[in-house]
Amino acid sequence: MLIPIEGLMVTKRLKGASLVVDNLAFKFPRLIKILADGGYGGTLADWIMDKFGWELEVVLRPDECPSKFQVLPKRWIVERSFAWLENFRRLTIDYEFHADTAVAMVQLAFCKIMLNKYFD
Repeated sequence: MLIPIEGLMVTKRLKGASLVVDNLAFKFPRLIKILADGGYGGTLADWIMDKFGWELEVVLRPDECPSKFQVLPKRWIVERSFAWLENFRRLTIDYEFHADTAVAMVQLAFCKIMLNKYFD
């Protein structure tokens, strides 16, 4: 899972997301689809398709009744992953000084999650 650091403005968000996605080119050769929140659509999706040939699937909330709870398809995968990360104390508070260290801690947390699921 890749988590770009969100900026305050949409342009910063797209710039950060494009930097993260740009690093994926040789790390994940079998990558076909990226799931994203509603803020990552538009030009980013076009850029990803043109540069890498990957599909950026943006999961949007339905317009019919925003106050009523609805299970959104595939969005629960991302929400569940963030919920798992909240079980790690070091990730709930921003202890890390460098962004590389924070990314390493997220990767270690997911390694532990995957190993627990494999051996259970």
